[in-house]
Parts: sequence; structure tokens; C-alpha cells
Amino acid sequence: MVKPSRRREMAQKAVNEKHVSIRLACWMFSISETCYRYRAKLSSENAEIADWLIRLTHNQRNWGFGLCFLHLRNVKGFAWNHKRVYRIYRELELNLRIKPKKRLVREKPEPLAVPEIINDSWSMDFMHDQLNDGRSYRLLNVIDDFNREGLGIEVDFSLPAERVIRSLEQIIEWRGKPRSIRCDNGPEYISGKLSAWADKQDIKLAFIQPGKPQQNAYIERYNRTVRYDWLAQYLFDSTEEVQDYATRWLWHYNHERPNMGLGGITPQQKLAMMA
Repeated sequence: MVKPSRRREMAQKAVNEKHVSIRLACWMFSISETCYRYRAKLSSENAEIADWLIRLTHNQRNWGFGLCFLHLRNVKGFAWNHKRVYRIYRELELNLRIKPKKRLVREKPEPLAVPEIINDSWSMDFMHDQLNDGRSYRLLNVIDDFNREGLGIEVDFSLPAERVIRSLEQIIEWRGKPRSIRCDNGPEYISGKLSAWADKQDIKLAFIQPGKPQQNAYIERYNRTVRYDWLAQYLFDSTEEVQDYATRWLWHYNHERPNMGLGGITPQQKLAMMA
């Protein structure tokens, strides 16, 4: 089958070189005169789409087409068709290289329960990194499993149980108290101080099984986002600098970054839908 665009070119060639009439050329190549006279118009919106895509991929280097399109559609409110945006995305050669995944044969883990209200279940976990001078520091991440909202990132060289309690109390002051908090079996979490505080606050500490990080999949996926969005891309000179960047990034994550686990909307949009 010859495409209409190709038949249009053949008809135009017949008119220009063989001097046949337009009507006869259209009849010969089975196209309408409207198709013959069609001229593609470059929409001024294409340049705007390209500008948005270039800015998004420059500022968020690990974003693929999916996150870029969801950000434009759900966060910025543009109604551009996904095929049109993808065509421009491909023309700009912004495609990310897809790394092949290693397929491991393992038991299928039980799916995590999805909370139906806020503050039903929180998750928390630690991350590690190094400053520019080689000193190691830690990050305490806390999220609400309901809408995957980042509730806090605490940064310091040492984060004992007392600091964990203080961070949780600061979050509770503005967010409210959770019913349970999911965590691993780190020494800060299994300490008597944290257990006593949780009992006093009537908060259940839900410990995962040792060596089973998939049982805390919400925070593990969040940690991956923290790592690849900014932690692995920048070197910091002090923990204060890390804390400042983490606080600003947390607002971006909650308000502007589409979340695939929420159907392509942001944590704040999910929260607004349930309000």
C-alpha cells in the first residue's frame, strides 16, 4: 500500500512534469483534491513543547519521556497529545538509554497493603553518603505510605535514637500522629528509647524481617528517587548544605514530581483528591 502522502507527491510530479490537470492526476493516484492541496503547517506550540522538554531533561537528568509528559499534563496542565510530545521528544534525541534488567528467580513477595487514609502508615529508613572531603553522613527519610509524600529528611553525621524521636515529633506537630511506622531492624529503631516513645504515643512500630527490604518497598523506592535525583549527582561540602538542598528538593518532590505509583500525579495532588 502506498501512503496518501506518497501518492500526493506522485500526483504533484505528474502535474509539474507531465502537464496533466490536477483533476486527472488526483483520479489517477486515487486522492482527493483536498489531499493534493494540503500543506503541513508547523505549529508554534511545537517550539514551546521542545523548550519545555529541553528544560525538564536538563534540570531532571534521570527523567524519561513518561515523567516529562506527566509533569506537563498533570502538574503544568497542558493538554498536548502524548504522541505529539513523544515525536518532538524523539526528534530532540532526548531518549534515555534503557539498561537491561537482570531477571532473578525468586519467591514472589506478598504485596504491601495500600493505606486508604493519611497517617495510617508511615515508613522510615536511613541512607548513607559522603561529603566532598570524604566524611560520611547519614540521611533519615520518612514518608507517608498513603500518598508517598516525603514528610522529612534529617541529615547529620550521626543520627541516634534520640534524633530519630526528635525528627518524628517535629513531623507529628504539623502532620498529625500515624497509626504505625514501618522500619527495618537497625539499632536506632530497635532501641528501648524508641520503643518506649512509640508506646507512649500509641504508635505501632512494624518491623520488617531481616534481609527482606521488599517488605518496606515504599521507602526503598523513595530512597532510589533521592539517590538518582540529586544525591548521586552532587558533592556537598557540609551537612548544612545537604540539609538545605534536601529541604528544597522535598518540596519539589511533593508538589511537582509525578509519581508512577500514584498514577502519574504528585503526592500533593493525591492528598487534595482525598480532602
